[in-house]
Amino acid sequence: MKIKTKLIISFCIIIFFPLFLAGVVTVAFCNFQIQMIEQTYGIQNADAYSIINSVQLLNRYTVSDFENLQKVVRAAPEQLDNRSYLDEINESLSQKYSYLIVRKDGQIIYNGSKDSAVILDDLPEYGATNPETGTGIYTDSAAELLVKQIDYLSKEGASCSVFIVTSLVGTVPEVKHLLVQVIMSIFLILLLTALMMVVWIYRSMITPIRRLQTAAESIKEGNLDFEIDMGGDGEIGELCVSFEQMRQRLKDNAEEKLNTERENKALISNIAHDLKTPITAVKGYAEGIIDGVANTPEKVDKYVRTIYNKANEMDTLINELTLYSKIDTNRIPYNFAKINVEEYFGDCVEEIGLDLEAKGIGLSYYNYAAASTVIIADPEQLRRVVNNIIGNSIKYRNRQQAFIQIRIKDVGDFIQVEIEDNGRGIAQKDLPYIFDRFYRTDASRNSATGGSGIGLSIVKKIVEDHGGKIWATSKEDAGTIMYFVIRKYQEVVNEQDINC
Repeated sequence: MKIKTKLIISFCIIIFFPLFLAGVVTVAFCNFQIQMIEQTYGIQNADAYSIINSVQLLNRYTVSDFENLQKVVRAAPEQLDNRSYLDEINESLSQKYSYLIVRKDGQIIYNGSKDSAVILDDLPEYGATNPETGTGIYTDSAAELLVKQIDYLSKEGASCSVFIVTSLVGTVPEVKHLLVQVIMSIFLILLLTALMMVVWIYRSMITPIRRLQTAAESIKEGNLDFEIDMGGDGEIGELCVSFEQMRQRLKDNAEEKLNTERENKALISNIAHDLKTPITAVKGYAEGIIDGVANTPEKVDKYVRTIYNKANEMDTLINELTLYSKIDTNRIPYNFAKINVEEYFGDCVEEIGLDLEAKGIGLSYYNYAAASTVIIADPEQLRRVVNNIIGNSIKYRNRQQAFIQIRIKDVGDFIQVEIEDNGRGIAQKDLPYIFDRFYRTDASRNSATGGSGIGLSIVKKIVEDHGGKIWATSKEDAGTIMYFVIRKYQEVVNEQDINC
Protein backbone atom coordinates (compact mmCIF):
# COMPACT_ATOMS: atom_id res chain seq x y z
CA MET A 1 0.00 0.00 0.00
CA LYS A 2 1.33 3.42 -0.97
CA ILE A 3 2.20 5.96 1.72
CA LYS A 4 -0.33 8.44 0.29
CA THR A 5 -3.09 5.86 0.66
CA LYS A 6 -1.97 5.06 4.19
CA LEU A 7 -2.09 8.74 5.12
CA ILE A 8 -5.62 9.07 3.72
CA ILE A 9 -6.76 5.97 5.62
CA SER A 10 -5.03 7.24 8.78
CA PHE A 11 -6.80 10.58 8.47
CA CYS A 12 -10.19 8.89 8.01
CA ILE A 13 -9.57 6.56 10.96
CA ILE A 14 -8.49 9.42 13.23
CA ILE A 15 -11.55 11.53 12.32
CA PHE A 16 -14.38 9.09 11.76
CA PHE A 17 -13.52 6.05 13.87
CA PRO A 18 -13.58 7.91 17.24
CA LEU A 19 -16.79 9.71 16.23
CA PHE A 20 -18.46 6.45 15.29
CA LEU A 21 -17.39 4.66 18.46
CA ALA A 22 -18.25 7.66 20.62
CA GLY A 23 -21.73 7.75 19.05
CA VAL A 24 -22.24 4.04 19.64
CA VAL A 25 -21.06 4.29 23.25
CA THR A 26 -23.15 7.40 23.93
CA VAL A 27 -26.32 5.77 22.54
CA ALA A 28 -25.65 2.64 24.58
CA PHE A 29 -25.09 4.62 27.77
CA CYS A 30 -28.16 6.78 27.17
CA ASN A 31 -30.37 3.75 26.64
CA PHE A 32 -28.98 2.18 29.77
CA GLN A 33 -29.49 5.35 31.82
CA ILE A 34 -33.03 5.83 30.47
CA GLN A 35 -33.93 2.33 31.59
CA MET A 36 -32.34 2.92 34.99
CA ILE A 37 -34.20 6.24 35.45
CA GLU A 38 -37.50 4.72 34.40
CA GLN A 39 -37.02 1.84 36.84
CA THR A 40 -35.74 4.01 39.71
CA TYR A 41 -37.89 7.12 39.44
CA GLY A 42 -40.84 5.91 37.42
CA ILE A 43 -40.34 8.45 34.62
CA GLN A 44 -42.09 7.27 31.50
CA ASN A 45 -41.08 8.06 27.89
CA ALA A 46 -37.74 9.52 28.95
CA ASP A 47 -35.38 10.39 26.13
CA ALA A 48 -31.73 11.28 25.66
CA TYR A 49 -32.47 15.01 25.80
CA SER A 50 -34.11 14.57 29.17
CA ILE A 51 -30.95 12.99 30.51
CA ILE A 52 -28.70 15.70 29.14
CA ASN A 53 -31.05 18.52 30.23
CA SER A 54 -31.07 18.10 34.02
CA VAL A 55 -33.72 20.79 34.50
CA GLN A 56 -36.20 18.98 32.29
CA LEU A 57 -35.28 15.66 33.86
CA LEU A 58 -35.79 16.94 37.41
CA ASN A 59 -39.04 18.57 36.33
CA ARG A 60 -40.30 15.19 35.18
CA TYR A 61 -39.23 13.51 38.43
CA THR A 62 -42.16 15.13 40.37
CA VAL A 63 -44.86 14.93 37.69
CA SER A 64 -46.79 12.19 39.50
CA ASP A 65 -46.54 13.98 42.85
CA PHE A 66 -47.75 17.20 41.29
CA GLU A 67 -50.75 15.47 39.71
CA ASN A 68 -51.65 13.80 43.05
CA LEU A 69 -51.56 17.16 44.84
CA GLN A 70 -53.80 18.66 42.16
CA LYS A 71 -56.36 15.93 42.84
CA VAL A 72 -56.17 16.55 46.60
CA VAL A 73 -56.58 20.31 46.09
CA ARG A 74 -59.73 19.74 44.01
CA ALA A 75 -61.27 17.03 46.16
CA ALA A 76 -60.19 17.70 49.78
CA PRO A 77 -58.00 20.79 50.23
CA GLU A 78 -58.41 20.53 54.01
CA GLN A 79 -55.94 17.61 54.00
CA LEU A 80 -53.21 20.13 53.32
CA ASP A 81 -53.75 21.40 56.87
CA ASN A 82 -52.90 17.94 58.20
CA ARG A 83 -49.23 17.95 59.12
CA SER A 84 -48.94 14.14 59.17
CA TYR A 85 -50.21 14.01 55.60
CA LEU A 86 -47.81 16.74 54.56
CA ASP A 87 -44.91 14.92 56.23
CA GLU A 88 -45.79 11.77 54.33
CA ILE A 89 -45.79 13.61 50.98
CA ASN A 90 -42.59 15.43 51.89
CA GLU A 91 -40.86 12.15 52.74
CA SER A 92 -41.74 10.83 49.30
CA LEU A 93 -40.43 14.01 47.64
CA SER A 94 -37.15 13.93 49.57
CA GLN A 95 -36.10 10.83 47.61
CA LYS A 96 -36.30 12.97 44.49
CA TYR A 97 -34.20 15.85 45.81
CA SER A 98 -37.45 17.79 46.47
CA TYR A 99 -39.53 19.01 49.42
CA LEU A 100 -42.97 20.52 50.09
CA ILE A 101 -43.90 24.10 51.14
CA VAL A 102 -47.41 25.26 51.97
CA ARG A 103 -48.22 28.97 52.13
CA LYS A 104 -51.48 30.46 53.45
CA ASP A 105 -52.30 34.18 53.16
CA GLY A 106 -48.63 34.92 52.60
CA GLN A 107 -47.49 32.95 55.66
CA ILE A 108 -45.51 29.71 55.48
CA ILE A 109 -47.47 27.11 57.41
CA TYR A 110 -45.36 24.13 56.34
CA ASN A 111 -41.69 23.93 55.19
CA GLY A 112 -40.37 20.47 54.36
CA SER A 113 -36.81 21.69 53.73
CA LYS A 114 -34.15 20.44 56.10
CA ASP A 115 -32.13 23.56 55.42
CA SER A 116 -33.62 26.30 57.56
CA ALA A 117 -31.63 28.89 55.63
CA VAL A 118 -33.58 28.32 52.42
CA ILE A 119 -34.68 31.70 51.05
CA LEU A 120 -38.45 31.71 50.86
CA ASP A 121 -38.86 35.22 49.48
CA ASP A 122 -38.22 33.96 45.95
CA LEU A 123 -41.39 31.86 45.89
CA PRO A 124 -43.88 33.00 43.24
CA GLU A 125 -46.92 35.03 44.25
CA TYR A 126 -50.39 33.56 44.40
CA GLY A 127 -51.74 33.10 40.86
CA ALA A 128 -48.33 33.59 39.20
CA THR A 129 -48.44 30.21 37.38
CA ASN A 130 -50.96 28.08 35.60
CA PRO A 131 -51.50 24.99 37.77
CA GLU A 132 -52.68 22.95 34.77
CA THR A 133 -49.35 23.03 32.90
CA GLY A 134 -47.34 21.19 35.51
CA THR A 135 -44.17 23.12 34.59
CA GLY A 136 -41.82 24.56 37.15
CA ILE A 137 -40.22 27.95 37.58
CA TYR A 138 -36.44 28.14 37.94
CA THR A 139 -35.29 30.56 40.62
CA ASP A 140 -31.86 31.89 39.77
CA SER A 141 -30.56 32.02 43.32
CA ALA A 142 -27.72 30.49 45.18
CA ALA A 143 -29.93 27.52 46.02
CA GLU A 144 -30.79 26.84 42.31
CA LEU A 145 -34.41 25.77 42.86
CA LEU A 146 -37.06 24.46 40.48
CA VAL A 147 -40.49 25.41 41.90
CA LYS A 148 -43.90 23.97 40.95
CA GLN A 149 -46.91 25.85 42.30
CA ILE A 150 -50.56 24.88 42.91
CA ASP A 151 -52.89 27.66 44.07
CA TYR A 152 -56.19 26.99 45.83
CA LEU A 153 -58.71 28.58 48.24
CA SER A 154 -59.30 27.12 51.66
CA LYS A 155 -62.80 26.65 53.12
CA GLU A 156 -62.28 29.95 54.97
CA GLY A 157 -61.54 31.62 51.64
CA ALA A 158 -57.83 32.13 52.34
CA SER A 159 -55.43 32.26 49.37
CA CYS A 160 -53.20 29.19 49.66
CA SER A 161 -50.32 27.81 47.56
CA VAL A 162 -48.63 24.44 47.62
CA PHE A 163 -45.05 24.36 46.28
CA ILE A 164 -42.96 21.39 45.19
CA VAL A 165 -39.39 22.63 45.34
CA THR A 166 -36.63 20.62 43.65
CA SER A 167 -32.96 21.36 44.29
CA LEU A 168 -30.73 21.42 41.22
CA VAL A 169 -27.61 21.37 43.39
CA GLY A 170 -28.29 17.78 44.41
CA THR A 171 -28.66 16.62 40.81
CA VAL A 172 -29.36 13.02 39.97
CA PRO A 173 -26.28 10.79 40.50
CA GLU A 174 -27.06 8.79 37.36
CA VAL A 175 -26.69 11.94 35.24
CA LYS A 176 -23.30 12.68 36.76
CA HIS A 177 -22.20 9.09 36.28
CA LEU A 178 -23.36 9.20 32.69
CA LEU A 179 -21.28 12.26 31.90
CA VAL A 180 -18.23 10.77 33.62
CA GLN A 181 -18.65 7.48 31.80
CA VAL A 182 -19.13 9.20 28.44
CA ILE A 183 -15.99 11.29 28.98
CA MET A 184 -14.01 8.21 30.04
CA SER A 185 -15.36 6.26 27.07
CA ILE A 186 -14.33 8.99 24.63
CA PHE A 187 -10.88 9.10 26.21
CA LEU A 188 -10.54 5.32 25.91
CA ILE A 189 -11.75 5.45 22.29
CA LEU A 190 -9.15 8.09 21.43
CA LEU A 191 -6.49 6.04 23.24
CA LEU A 192 -7.56 2.87 21.38
CA THR A 193 -7.52 4.70 18.05
CA ALA A 194 -4.05 6.10 18.70
CA LEU A 195 -2.82 2.65 19.74
CA MET A 196 -4.25 1.09 16.56
CA MET A 197 -2.61 3.74 14.40
CA VAL A 198 0.74 3.33 16.16
CA VAL A 199 0.66 -0.46 15.73
CA TRP A 200 -0.41 -0.21 12.09
CA ILE A 201 2.17 2.43 11.17
CA TYR A 202 4.87 0.60 13.13
CA ARG A 203 4.18 -2.69 11.39
CA SER A 204 3.72 -1.23 7.91
CA MET A 205 6.48 1.39 7.92
CA ILE A 206 8.81 1.27 10.93
CA THR A 207 9.36 -2.51 10.85
CA PRO A 208 10.48 -2.59 7.17
CA ILE A 209 12.70 0.44 7.79
CA ARG A 210 14.28 -1.37 10.75
CA ARG A 211 14.89 -4.40 8.51
CA LEU A 212 16.50 -2.14 5.91
CA GLN A 213 18.65 -0.56 8.62
CA THR A 214 19.78 -4.01 9.80
CA ALA A 215 20.48 -5.00 6.20
CA ALA A 216 22.52 -1.83 5.64
CA GLU A 217 24.57 -2.59 8.75
CA SER A 218 25.20 -6.13 7.49
CA ILE A 219 26.30 -4.83 4.09
CA LYS A 220 28.57 -2.28 5.79
CA GLU A 221 30.19 -5.16 7.71
CA GLY A 222 30.65 -7.07 4.44
CA ASN A 223 28.00 -9.69 5.14
CA LEU A 224 25.91 -10.32 2.03
CA ASP A 225 24.60 -13.80 2.93
CA PHE A 226 21.11 -12.83 3.97
CA GLU A 227 17.77 -12.11 2.34
CA ILE A 228 15.47 -9.14 2.89
CA ASP A 229 11.83 -9.96 3.50
CA MET A 230 9.98 -8.17 0.68
CA GLY A 231 6.50 -8.51 2.15
CA GLY A 232 4.12 -5.66 1.42
CA ASP A 233 3.77 -3.28 -1.47
CA GLY A 234 3.80 0.46 -2.03
CA GLU A 235 6.86 2.67 -1.70
CA ILE A 236 8.28 0.74 1.29
CA GLY A 237 7.84 -2.57 -0.53
CA GLU A 238 9.44 -1.16 -3.68
CA LEU A 239 12.34 0.13 -1.57
CA CYS A 240 12.78 -3.33 -0.02
CA VAL A 241 12.76 -4.90 -3.50
CA SER A 242 15.35 -2.40 -4.77
CA PHE A 243 17.49 -2.95 -1.67
CA GLU A 244 17.30 -6.73 -2.11
CA GLN A 245 18.27 -6.39 -5.77
CA MET A 246 21.20 -4.18 -4.77
CA ARG A 247 22.28 -6.75 -2.15
CA GLN A 248 22.03 -9.56 -4.70
CA ARG A 249 23.97 -7.51 -7.25
CA LEU A 250 26.70 -6.76 -4.70
CA LYS A 251 26.84 -10.43 -3.74
CA ASP A 252 27.02 -11.50 -7.38
CA ASN A 253 29.76 -8.94 -8.06
CA ALA A 254 31.69 -10.11 -5.00
CA GLU A 255 31.38 -13.75 -6.05
CA GLU A 256 32.31 -12.86 -9.62
CA LYS A 257 35.35 -11.00 -8.34
CA LEU A 258 36.40 -13.99 -6.26
CA ASN A 259 35.85 -16.31 -9.24
CA THR A 260 37.85 -13.98 -11.48
CA GLU A 261 40.69 -13.92 -8.97
CA ARG A 262 40.63 -17.71 -8.75
CA GLU A 263 40.54 -17.99 -12.54
CA ASN A 264 43.42 -15.55 -12.91
CA LYS A 265 45.44 -17.50 -10.36
CA ALA A 266 44.60 -20.72 -12.21
CA LEU A 267 45.54 -19.11 -15.52
CA ILE A 268 48.86 -17.86 -14.18
CA SER A 269 49.57 -21.28 -12.67
CA ASN A 270 48.63 -23.08 -15.90
CA ILE A 271 50.57 -20.72 -18.13
CA ALA A 272 53.59 -20.91 -15.83
CA HIS A 273 53.42 -24.71 -15.89
CA ASP A 274 52.85 -24.87 -19.66
CA LEU A 275 55.65 -22.41 -20.40
CA LYS A 276 58.08 -24.16 -18.08
CA THR A 277 58.05 -27.40 -20.10
CA PRO A 278 58.99 -25.91 -23.52
CA ILE A 279 61.43 -23.44 -21.94
CA THR A 280 63.17 -26.32 -20.18
CA ALA A 281 63.37 -28.16 -23.49
CA VAL A 282 64.66 -25.05 -25.32
CA LYS A 283 67.35 -24.53 -22.67
CA GLY A 284 68.34 -28.21 -22.76
CA TYR A 285 68.69 -28.39 -26.54
CA ALA A 286 70.43 -25.01 -26.69
CA GLU A 287 72.94 -26.18 -24.06
CA GLY A 288 73.39 -29.35 -26.10
CA ILE A 289 74.39 -27.24 -29.12
CA ILE A 290 76.63 -24.97 -27.03
CA ASP A 291 78.35 -27.86 -25.26
CA GLY A 292 78.94 -29.69 -28.53
CA VAL A 293 76.61 -32.60 -27.81
CA ALA A 294 75.08 -31.97 -31.23
CA ASN A 295 78.34 -32.76 -33.01
CA THR A 296 76.88 -33.59 -36.38
CA PRO A 297 74.87 -31.47 -38.82
CA GLU A 298 71.97 -33.88 -38.47
CA LYS A 299 71.86 -33.48 -34.66
CA VAL A 300 72.18 -29.70 -34.89
CA ASP A 301 69.31 -29.60 -37.37
CA LYS A 302 67.22 -31.83 -35.07
CA TYR A 303 67.98 -29.67 -32.03
CA VAL A 304 67.18 -26.45 -33.90
CA ARG A 305 63.88 -27.83 -35.16
CA THR A 306 62.95 -28.94 -31.63
CA ILE A 307 63.76 -25.47 -30.30
CA TYR A 308 61.64 -23.97 -33.09
CA ASN A 309 58.69 -26.25 -32.31
CA LYS A 310 58.88 -25.47 -28.59
CA ALA A 311 59.02 -21.76 -29.38
CA ASN A 312 55.87 -22.20 -31.47
CA GLU A 313 54.17 -23.88 -28.52
CA MET A 314 55.08 -20.94 -26.31
CA ASP A 315 53.85 -18.54 -28.97
CA THR A 316 50.52 -20.39 -29.10
CA LEU A 317 50.15 -20.14 -25.33
CA ILE A 318 50.91 -16.43 -25.39
CA ASN A 319 48.41 -15.89 -28.20
CA GLU A 320 45.76 -17.75 -26.22
CA LEU A 321 46.51 -15.56 -23.20
CA THR A 322 46.25 -12.42 -25.31
CA LEU A 323 43.01 -13.58 -26.87
CA TYR A 324 41.65 -14.49 -23.43
CA SER A 325 42.27 -10.95 -22.20
CA LYS A 326 40.36 -9.63 -25.24
CA ILE A 327 37.52 -12.05 -24.58
CA ASP A 328 37.33 -10.89 -20.98
CA THR A 329 36.85 -7.30 -22.16
CA ASN A 330 34.74 -8.17 -25.25
CA ARG A 331 37.38 -6.71 -27.56
CA ILE A 332 37.99 -9.60 -29.99
CA PRO A 333 38.68 -8.06 -33.41
CA TYR A 334 36.45 -9.57 -36.10
CA ASN A 335 36.73 -9.11 -39.85
CA PHE A 336 33.58 -10.73 -41.20
CA ALA A 337 33.44 -11.68 -44.86
CA LYS A 338 31.54 -13.92 -47.22
CA ILE A 339 33.27 -17.34 -47.32
CA ASN A 340 32.62 -20.21 -49.69
CA VAL A 341 32.27 -23.27 -47.46
CA GLU A 342 33.77 -25.80 -49.91
CA GLU A 343 36.86 -23.74 -50.68
CA TYR A 344 37.49 -22.56 -47.11
CA PHE A 345 37.23 -25.91 -45.34
CA GLY A 346 39.07 -27.60 -48.20
CA ASP A 347 42.06 -25.31 -47.54
CA CYS A 348 41.76 -25.89 -43.77
CA VAL A 349 41.80 -29.65 -44.14
CA GLU A 350 44.76 -29.52 -46.51
CA GLU A 351 46.74 -27.42 -44.03
CA ILE A 352 45.74 -29.50 -41.02
CA GLY A 353 46.39 -32.75 -42.88
CA LEU A 354 50.11 -32.07 -43.22
CA ASP A 355 50.51 -31.60 -39.49
CA LEU A 356 48.40 -34.65 -38.63
CA GLU A 357 50.30 -36.78 -41.14
CA ALA A 358 53.55 -35.79 -39.45
CA LYS A 359 52.09 -36.96 -36.12
CA GLY A 360 50.81 -40.22 -37.56
CA ILE A 361 47.12 -39.30 -37.15
CA GLY A 362 44.62 -40.24 -39.82
CA LEU A 363 42.29 -37.59 -41.28
CA SER A 364 39.12 -37.92 -43.34
CA TYR A 365 36.97 -35.08 -44.66
CA TYR A 366 33.38 -35.08 -46.01
CA ASN A 367 31.52 -32.06 -47.33
CA TYR A 368 27.77 -32.62 -47.77
CA ALA A 369 26.98 -28.95 -48.42
CA ALA A 370 26.39 -27.57 -51.91
CA ALA A 371 29.40 -26.13 -53.70
CA SER A 372 27.80 -22.68 -53.76
CA THR A 373 27.11 -22.53 -50.00
CA VAL A 374 28.40 -19.29 -48.48
CA ILE A 375 28.68 -18.24 -44.84
CA ILE A 376 29.50 -14.93 -43.11
CA ALA A 377 32.49 -15.40 -40.82
CA ASP A 378 35.91 -14.15 -39.81
CA PRO A 379 38.30 -16.55 -41.62
CA GLU A 380 41.08 -16.21 -39.06
CA GLN A 381 38.87 -16.70 -35.99
CA LEU A 382 36.95 -19.57 -37.59
CA ARG A 383 40.29 -21.27 -38.35
CA ARG A 384 41.20 -20.77 -34.68
CA VAL A 385 38.01 -22.64 -33.71
CA VAL A 386 38.89 -25.62 -35.93
CA ASN A 387 42.54 -25.64 -34.82
CA ASN A 388 41.66 -25.48 -31.11
CA ILE A 389 39.21 -28.37 -31.39
CA ILE A 390 41.66 -30.51 -33.38
CA GLY A 391 44.47 -29.48 -31.01
CA ASN A 392 42.42 -30.87 -28.10
CA SER A 393 41.85 -34.11 -30.02
CA ILE A 394 45.59 -34.46 -30.62
CA LYS A 395 46.43 -33.63 -27.03
CA TYR A 396 44.08 -36.23 -25.53
CA ARG A 397 44.59 -39.13 -27.94
CA ASN A 398 45.28 -42.40 -26.14
CA ARG A 399 45.97 -44.91 -28.90
CA GLN A 400 48.45 -45.49 -31.68
CA GLN A 401 45.90 -45.60 -34.52
CA ALA A 402 44.34 -42.19 -33.92
CA PHE A 403 42.08 -40.58 -36.47
CA ILE A 404 40.09 -37.38 -36.89
CA GLN A 405 37.07 -37.02 -39.14
CA ILE A 406 35.65 -33.66 -40.30
CA ARG A 407 32.12 -33.47 -41.72
CA ILE A 408 30.34 -30.44 -43.17
CA LYS A 409 26.52 -30.60 -43.35
CA ASP A 410 23.78 -28.28 -44.57
CA VAL A 411 21.10 -27.90 -41.85
CA GLY A 412 18.68 -25.32 -43.19
CA ASP A 413 19.81 -21.80 -42.39
CA PHE A 414 23.10 -23.06 -40.96
CA ILE A 415 26.03 -25.22 -41.90
CA GLN A 416 27.02 -27.73 -39.23
CA VAL A 417 30.64 -28.70 -38.68
CA GLU A 418 31.32 -32.03 -36.94
CA ILE A 419 34.83 -32.92 -35.76
CA GLU A 420 35.11 -36.49 -34.46
CA ASP A 421 38.07 -38.27 -32.85
CA ASN A 422 38.71 -41.68 -31.28
CA GLY A 423 40.53 -40.34 -28.21
CA ARG A 424 39.99 -41.00 -24.53
CA GLY A 425 36.59 -39.30 -24.49
CA ILE A 426 34.94 -37.17 -21.79
CA ALA A 427 32.98 -38.40 -18.78
CA GLN A 428 29.27 -37.54 -18.79
CA LYS A 429 29.61 -35.63 -15.51
CA ASP A 430 32.24 -33.37 -17.10
CA LEU A 431 30.55 -32.87 -20.47
CA PRO A 432 28.33 -29.87 -19.47
CA TYR A 433 31.36 -27.92 -18.19
CA ILE A 434 34.02 -28.43 -20.86
CA PHE A 435 33.35 -24.98 -22.40
CA ASP A 436 33.76 -23.20 -19.05
CA ARG A 437 36.93 -21.19 -18.55
CA PHE A 438 39.75 -23.05 -16.77
CA TYR A 439 37.70 -26.22 -16.43
CA ARG A 440 39.81 -29.35 -16.62
CA THR A 441 38.27 -32.80 -16.64
CA ASP A 442 41.29 -34.36 -14.93
CA ALA A 443 43.83 -32.04 -13.34
CA SER A 444 46.45 -34.75 -12.85
CA ARG A 445 46.33 -35.90 -16.49
CA ASN A 446 46.11 -32.35 -17.80
CA SER A 447 49.24 -31.41 -15.92
CA ALA A 448 51.06 -33.87 -18.12
CA THR A 449 49.42 -32.86 -21.39
CA GLY A 450 49.56 -29.15 -20.66
CA GLY A 451 47.02 -26.56 -21.68
CA SER A 452 45.79 -23.34 -20.18
CA GLY A 453 42.21 -24.53 -19.77
CA ILE A 454 40.80 -21.68 -21.87
CA GLY A 455 40.93 -23.21 -25.37
CA LEU A 456 37.33 -24.41 -25.54
CA SER A 457 36.00 -21.30 -23.79
CA ILE A 458 37.63 -19.25 -26.58
CA VAL A 459 36.03 -21.53 -29.17
CA LYS A 460 32.59 -21.08 -27.59
CA LYS A 461 32.97 -17.30 -27.46
CA ILE A 462 33.98 -17.06 -31.15
CA VAL A 463 31.16 -19.36 -32.32
CA GLU A 464 28.54 -17.45 -30.32
CA ASP A 465 29.85 -14.13 -31.64
CA HIS A 466 29.21 -15.56 -35.12
CA GLY A 467 25.57 -16.17 -34.14
CA GLY A 468 26.03 -19.92 -33.81
CA LYS A 469 26.33 -22.44 -31.01
CA ILE A 470 28.61 -25.32 -30.04
CA TRP A 471 28.09 -28.57 -28.17
CA ALA A 472 29.65 -32.01 -27.81
CA THR A 473 28.86 -35.68 -27.37
CA SER A 474 31.34 -38.19 -26.04
CA LYS A 475 31.92 -41.70 -24.72
CA GLU A 476 34.84 -42.56 -22.51
CA ASP A 477 37.56 -44.58 -24.28
CA ALA A 478 35.57 -44.27 -27.53
CA GLY A 479 35.98 -40.67 -28.62
CA THR A 480 34.35 -37.26 -28.81
CA ILE A 481 32.33 -35.39 -31.44
CA MET A 482 32.35 -31.60 -31.39
CA TYR A 483 29.51 -29.83 -33.21
CA PHE A 484 29.17 -26.18 -34.08
CA VAL A 485 26.88 -24.31 -36.47
CA ILE A 486 27.44 -21.09 -38.44
CA ARG A 487 24.64 -19.17 -40.16
CA LYS A 488 24.61 -19.24 -43.97
CA TYR A 489 24.72 -16.08 -46.03
CA GLN A 490 21.35 -15.23 -47.61
CA GLU A 491 20.71 -12.55 -50.18
CA VAL A 492 18.17 -9.93 -49.07
CA VAL A 493 15.84 -9.54 -52.03
CA ASN A 494 14.51 -6.01 -52.56
CA GLU A 495 10.74 -5.97 -53.14
CA GLN A 496 11.12 -3.18 -55.74
CA ASP A 497 13.49 -5.40 -57.77
CA ILE A 498 10.83 -8.17 -57.76
CA ASN A 499 8.19 -5.76 -59.04
CA CYS A 500 10.49 -4.65 -61.82
